[in-house]
Amino acid sequence: MNVSRETQQRLEVYLELLRKWSPKINLVSPASLKDAADRHFKDSLQVASLCPSGVSTWADLGSGGGFPGAVVAIALVNRGVNVTLVESDQRKAAFLRAVSRETQTPFSVLARRIEDVAPMDADVLSARALAPLSKLLEFTDMHLAKDGVALFMKGGSWREEVASAEKQWRFTCNTHKSLTHPDAAVLEIGGLSRV
Repeated sequence: MNVSRETQQRLEVYLELLRKWSPKINLVSPASLKDAADRHFKDSLQVASLCPSGVSTWADLGSGGGFPGAVVAIALVNRGVNVTLVESDQRKAAFLRAVSRETQTPFSVLARRIEDVAPMDADVLSARALAPLSKLLEFTDMHLAKDGVALFMKGGSWREEVASAEKQWRFTCNTHKSLTHPDAAVLEIGGLSRV
């Protein structure tokens, strides 16, 4: 991965924590743990690379094992972006706090359901493998700043999800081809309003 030495060192600490904690609390599948550098870290770094200039707040929804949110926080640590991870599972939230502490990367962890968090007015929202796009847009409507952007990592059915969401929502959608899977994409969503 083409990152600074400092970022690489933080990601190595993170990977060790992931290997230690994952068998106990199911952070990622055992198969994907073997290839975590590509499956989880590189995949998340591509989202960090899409961060617009001038961003001060980033919220990652349903963070799970910290993908992409904790990796984004590590990648953007020198840009002064305040990153918040929302994860309702208390054990996973404890893991995420350990990642912040052990990698010496400041980010916040909210151990609450997304629906129960007060509107965050984030400049950027992200999510990976959380919910269908229609549901993600409900969260976006609640937590994204007016001129903000949402970056959602989607698998091979992303076109169908966009078509379905367009029945309930108006939005712009720029598609970034995934660097880690030929059928996947990162959807860059903005200008959201209800139909």
